[in-house]
Order: sequence, then C-alpha cells, then structure tokens
Amino acid sequence: MIRTFFALVAKELIGFFRSWGLVAIVLYSFTLDIYITGAGIEMQAKNIAVGYVDETGGGMSRKILSRLHMPEFQKPVRFDSREALSQSIYNREIMVGLIFESDFEKSLKKRGTAQLDLLLDSVAATQSFQALQYLQNILLEYATFDIPVELKIHKLFNPNATTSQFMAMAEMLSVITLLGVILTAAVFVREKENGTWEIMLLMPIDPRLIILAKSFSQVLVIMGGVVIATGAILFGVFDVPINGSIFAFFLLSFFYAFTSAGIGLFVAAVSKSMLQVAQLSILIMMPLIFLSGAWTPIHAMHPLLQKLSLLSPLRYYIEGSESIFFRGTAFADLGAYFAGVVILGSVLYFYGFRKIGRLF
Repeated sequence: MIRTFFALVAKELIGFFRSWGLVAIVLYSFTLDIYITGAGIEMQAKNIAVGYVDETGGGMSRKILSRLHMPEFQKPVRFDSREALSQSIYNREIMVGLIFESDFEKSLKKRGTAQLDLLLDSVAATQSFQALQYLQNILLEYATFDIPVELKIHKLFNPNATTSQFMAMAEMLSVITLLGVILTAAVFVREKENGTWEIMLLMPIDPRLIILAKSFSQVLVIMGGVVIATGAILFGVFDVPINGSIFAFFLLSFFYAFTSAGIGLFVAAVSKSMLQVAQLSILIMMPLIFLSGAWTPIHAMHPLLQKLSLLSPLRYYIEGSESIFFRGTAFADLGAYFAGVVILGSVLYFYGFRKIGRLF
C-alpha cells in the first residue's frame, strides 16, 4: 500500500510539472506576486505633494516648511491664494495644503499659540492620516509645555517601522491559502474535464488512498513554493528576520497546507469545471482572508467579526508565523497556534475527504 501511495504521489507530481501553465502560476505567485505586494503596497507616508499659502512673510513658516522633505514629502509648492491651493487639491495635484495666516507668527511669539489651517485630500485616507501625524509631530516641537515628562519610544519587533516585510509575509500566507485550495481541487476536476474520472473509478486501488495521494502531492507542491518564497523573497529581498525556529514555521505551514487541501477537496466535490473551481475558491477564501487579520488587525474589527475570525484557520497561521519570525516565540509557546491550525484543519480536511469520497 505504501508503494502504491508514493507511486500515485509521483504520478501527480509528474503531471503537475508537465503542465507548464500551472508551474508558471505557482512560481509567479510565490515570487513576483509576493515581491510586488511587499515593494508596491506602501502604508507609510511617502512622496506626498505639499502646497502652501504664506501670508506671514516671516521665518517661522519657512522653518516649518523646511522640515517637510523627502522621502515623506515632495518639495512644498507655493500658491498665491487659498483658492488656487484648493483648486490644486481638487485636481489631485496636491494632497496636503498649509495656510499660514498673516498673524500666524505674531500670535505664536506673543501668546505661544497659533492657528495653522490644514487642507487634506482624504480620498487617500491612509496616506493623508500619516501625513497629518508627521505634521503634528513637527508642530509639537515648536510648542511649549510645562510638563516635566520626556517621552522615550521603544519600537519592539520592528524598530524601523517598515511595512514591506509584513506585507510580503501576509501575501505569501494568502497565496498558500488560495493555491492550496485551487491546486487540490484542480487535480480532481481535471479528471472530470478530461473524461478520465470513470477510468480512475475502475482502478483496483482503495479510493481513500487515491484521494490522500492526490491531495498530498499538492501539499508537497505548496511546501516547495513556501521554501522558494521564504528563501528567495522574504530572506533574500526583504531581509525578514527569523527570531524563532524556521523548523516550527515549516511544520506549521505543512499542517496549514493540509487545511487548504481540505477546502480544495470540498470545492472539487461540488465543481464540474475549472471555471467553477476558480469561482468557488474565491467565494470561500476571501472571507477567510479578510477575517484572518492579514489586512485589518483583529482588534480593529467589529466584535461580531472578531468572534467569527476564530473560525478562520488562516488567523492562527498568520499569528503563529509572525510570532516565529518577528517575536521569536519559543516552540513550546506556539501550542495555541498549532492547535488552531490542526483542529480546524482536521475538521475541514475530514469534511472535504468525506464529501469527495462519496463520488467514488
């Protein structure tokens, strides 16, 4: 039985590598797609266009403007009137507009306070909010307080506050989810499309062995992609730190790949074509991804969604992976993440296994 199992696994792997289209999709997803997400999606304020109207003619406004420089801000552009500045923001030429009124510097020197009008194009909400924080920090340096408190900031786990490492990792974990479902479903649905499903049913092999071998072969493909993405993209390009055990990460990924395969078995059982596989995979996986905390922190979700996120195995996989890479969590302390992935994964895989087993 063991020889038969590995023979079936080898057959599926050979079939996969002969399908150049699938190989190209997997390589692209585990390399270029992760790189583009990590390098292209920027959550911090960068290269923001700034305009200003200066009615003071003094030096304080110039000091403030001199603090707006690359890489966060472009060189500030002067406008002659508020109307011209507002029109430029309306035309999306400027994102941030500063208006220094005529009594700005005089009020600041006399009373220690002054009003600075700020116009923000909040269509790009994240960028404009980050720009507002930068400006508030700059203005705080010119404010005087009598509170004898010195604020010392310690940035834990990510001292440079870079988002590219987190974005690249989150994208890799999402790719594992999506490809795990699609590839597993594809190996069964292609049998239906090619008209070889009945031939497979006549094979003198236990159907459970066929299902297990086909799904296990795709788990191996996913694990190969994880190794490539981790070594070439996360470590090689984005220099993601590994403060915990890399073995623990690969073991957690192996269990999670079976979770995705279980969902893929269910999709294969109810699909008759690859088009239906793609549609159902997206329909099922999008809620799991959105509830996982990959794009929105769990604590920032609605209380109901926070409870629903407990049913997403991707949540435990992401939290466990980030704990291994960034927090350096010891293997013994990863039990909750392994338990979440294994328990939910076992339920999903068993259900998918039973569902497609009824077709044999």
